[in-house]
Amino acid sequence: MKLLRLIGFVAGLWCSTSILAADVTLRLHHFLPPGAPLHQKFLEEWEVALESASNGRIDIEIYPGMSLGGKPAELFDQAAQGAVDIVLTVPGYSPGRFKRSEVFELPFLMEDSVATSKALWDLIDSELQQVEYNDAKILAAWVHGPGVVHTRQPVQQLEDISGMLIRGPTRLATELLRELGAQPVATPLPSIPENLNSGKISGTLLPWEVTPAIKLGDIIDNHLEFDDKRAMYTTTFVMAMNWDAYNGLPGDARQVLDNFTGKGLSAFAAEVMAGADAYGRLVASNNNLTVLKGPEVQRWIVQAQPLYNRWFAYAKENGFDGSAMLGKARELIQYNRWR
Repeated sequence: MKLLRLIGFVAGLWCSTSILAADVTLRLHHFLPPGAPLHQKFLEEWEVALESASNGRIDIEIYPGMSLGGKPAELFDQAAQGAVDIVLTVPGYSPGRFKRSEVFELPFLMEDSVATSKALWDLIDSELQQVEYNDAKILAAWVHGPGVVHTRQPVQQLEDISGMLIRGPTRLATELLRELGAQPVATPLPSIPENLNSGKISGTLLPWEVTPAIKLGDIIDNHLEFDDKRAMYTTTFVMAMNWDAYNGLPGDARQVLDNFTGKGLSAFAAEVMAGADAYGRLVASNNNLTVLKGPEVQRWIVQAQPLYNRWFAYAKENGFDGSAMLGKARELIQYNRWR
């Protein structure tokens, strides 16, 4: 199995021969549609791997598309408060709550989504679990591939985006849109097609991987990428588990879960999203694809720089050193590029 190879579960092979003390059923809730790669190729494969390693004694029930109720911004608290056992969510859906994690979402920082995902996990595991995520147990953390600008009208230079109503997925993505001259609009992922058709928005920021699931290429024809290793933006994701549900697992069941989570699972999620990016881009290959190069890319990078200064000031107001946090993030990314 691809998941087993990527995560390297040597210890998991031992667990597959053990007998669990009791059957365990865990409910997992998330906001993505059932056709999304993270649902089909990440969560469903993870579910199969857990069931196999536990001889069928661990069962994960996956509920996509907010089917258990609530809004995407409420997912982390659903896990923290025990409404569900596990959630997959975007920390940025709760602006101002996971402040330090935002460092990985600063514009034009991410170059390699897998290395960046490993770096995000390292920072959460060593520091942020206790500081920002203490209300729930983080099982995995990752970022998606390079964010793409999808619009009704073509964008071929910085001036073209001025005044456009663009959906921004997170606080920093929204601020970036303002710096670029666009008008950001808050829109949940499942509502993007409806809001594009109604004219509430004229475009959206999204990675390629999720576009086929919402049939974005059937609604709008123009897509903008950057011919540069640094992505215009990315978004952080986490899988979080209720502490009581985690601590209440029989010891052998918890060992299976521990073996199938963490840095390896984080890297696997990033690999799934990167692979789906290529497919999403292929699906839209008949549309108008603009790839910015050289000096024009630099214009966008320069335009985004004030956001860094504001984030440093924001960090200071909230009791941490933003410049030091950025330096730590860069060091972890560089470290994980070769491991």
